Formats: sequence, C-alpha cells, structure tokens
Amino acid sequence: MTDADVVSPLGGYAMVLHPAAPQLADLDLLLSVDRLGSLGKAAKEHGVSQPAASVRIRAMERRLGLRLLERSPSGSQFTPAGIALAKWAQSAIEAVSQFMECSAVLTTVGPGSLRIAACLTTAEYLVPRWVTGLRAQLSDVSVCVQAHDAQTVLDNARSGKVDLGFVGVRGRHPDLHQRVVGDDELVVVVSPRHPWARRRVPLSAAELAAGRLVLREKGSGTRQVLRQALGDLWRDNAYVEFPSTTAIKEAVAEGAGAGVLSRLATAREIEEGRLVRVPVTGIQLTRRLWAVWDKRSELAAPARALLELAAREQRATSRPGLGRYRGPGSCGGEVHALPVPQQPIALVAGSAS
Repeated sequence: MTDADVVSPLGGYAMVLHPAAPQLADLDLLLSVDRLGSLGKAAKEHGVSQPAASVRIRAMERRLGLRLLERSPSGSQFTPAGIALAKWAQSAIEAVSQFMECSAVLTTVGPGSLRIAACLTTAEYLVPRWVTGLRAQLSDVSVCVQAHDAQTVLDNARSGKVDLGFVGVRGRHPDLHQRVVGDDELVVVVSPRHPWARRRVPLSAAELAAGRLVLREKGSGTRQVLRQALGDLWRDNAYVEFPSTTAIKEAVAEGAGAGVLSRLATAREIEEGRLVRVPVTGIQLTRRLWAVWDKRSELAAPARALLELAAREQRATSRPGLGRYRGPGSCGGEVHALPVPQQPIALVAGSAS
C-alpha cells in the first residue's frame, strides 16, 4: 500500500507545521500589545515582566525573520509587517479558541472514554506511552489528553472535568485522592557557549538562584519545585518566562540563560550536545509524580487500568541495570505501589470498576 492508498478521515488534508512557527502564547502577547497600545501593559496582562515580554517578542522576530515592533523611548509602534502579522495572528487565536470549545464538548462523553489532564512534561513524555499501553488492553476506549499547568490539572480533577490527572506537585484538597506513581528529576541546562558549561565544580544553590534563569510561567509544577528547593534564596524575577518546555529549550540553546527542566524533556538535546547539563550541589531537584482524581467519583475501569500501568512502568524504570535511560524514577526516590485489584479488570471499554 502506498501513501496515495491511505484514506484520511479529514479528506486527505495534511500540513507539517513550519519549524519557525511562533508559540501561540507569543502571538497572544503580540495581540495584547496591539489592543492595549503598550508592551508594558501587555506584559502586565500576561503576568510577566516587561523585559521578559520584550525578549519573547524579539525571539519571535528572530524566528520569523521580521521586525514586528519599532522600539523607542516613547513606546513601541507596529511595523507594517507587524500590523499584517497581527491580523493573521487574530485569526489563529480565534481558531484555537474554537478548537478548545470543541475539545470541551468532546470531553463530556460516555463511560467508554477516559479524560486525562497532565502537567506539560508528563503529557508530552510519559502519557503517550501509558495511553499506548492502555489501548493494547482496552482497544475500544476513547482517550482525550489535556496539557495544563499543575493548578489547572488539580482544579479540573477536583471539579470532575477529567477522570484522572497527573501533576508534579502535591495538591492539598480534601476532595482529591492523591497517589504517588513515580519521581521526576529536574536538571539545570545551558548552551554549550554558556560560562557554566565549562565549570569544573558543581553550582551552589546560591549561584543558581543568582543566575540568569529561563523559567516556565508562574503556576507550573517545575517552577514550584525549584522555588521550594531554593527556599530563602529564591528570587521571583526570572530573566524570561515561556509557557512551554520546547520554547525554554530553544531559548537556552540560543544563549538566553540557564533552564531548569525535567531530565525527560532534555535527554535528547543533552545527548546531541545542544544543551549541557550543569551539576548542582546543596539542593534536591527531585519531584514526586502524583496521580489525582475526585474522591466523590469512583474510578472506572479505563482509569484504574491506566493508573496500574503508569505505576508499574515507573517502578520498572527506577530499577538499576535497565540501560542508560531509566526515566523519572531513577533518582532513587521512594515509589509507592498502587494496590492491585483482587479481580482483574475486564478488557472491555467502559466496563464497571
């Protein structure tokens, strides 16, 4: 069978996103500048500093090869290219808004479905493997995966908008069941051209806190873990913030500063030499990976099966001797096994728990 013989449910329409395509959040920031008439006001609306907003706009300009804003002491003015791009950006943002509305409708489906919400790193690097394993058991189950910051995942699990959530921070709410399924190690990474890449001794916690850091947005689990690890040394003034791990890796590789990210998310770039891992001493950058769900609703069979599969895989990756890459459980942290039901789960989508 050739590619021409494959019938697409979308009528054969296909597109590969251009590698220089900007982040949606940065397009939204650009539209805020247009609407509010000020980069400073736009930065405030998005909860970031003006220098951070400026860095994000400049990074987008470099990726596109266009000058979008003319900056002067009196403020920022859109260039003709910026005006044209802002009109297209508006269409893109409206399309995504419609997409999210449709997604919200699709999450309210029947018992043969599983709605999962996870923090970004888990959604990108762990959940796909778990879902693939689940579909090998429950081939007819419909799975919808959402990626959010940790607080949104906790809120959606508590409100019943999703059946199961996975976060890197512990939520403290009486309506939530919470169970550890593994550990995730955070690492400090820099560009090979960064001064820290040539260090012969590990960074101290104070040096890390004082460095020029490229971080996830406020509310992300990664940022909360770093804040807790640094304690009184923490300074809530990231050099630049990005809403995605991919954007942080790109910015760090270009020399914007040092990033603190999951080892899962940086393994390939470190192996390829695009990023350099910098050892740190004096702090523990390990976080627990928690599964959360609403206490008021009993887990259905697909959710229970996924929980067992996730815990089993994370325990396996924490054992020594399984190869160079051992996953988030390889940090030596305690992993709590989930109880195995006395009766096997029926391998039928939507079966009763």
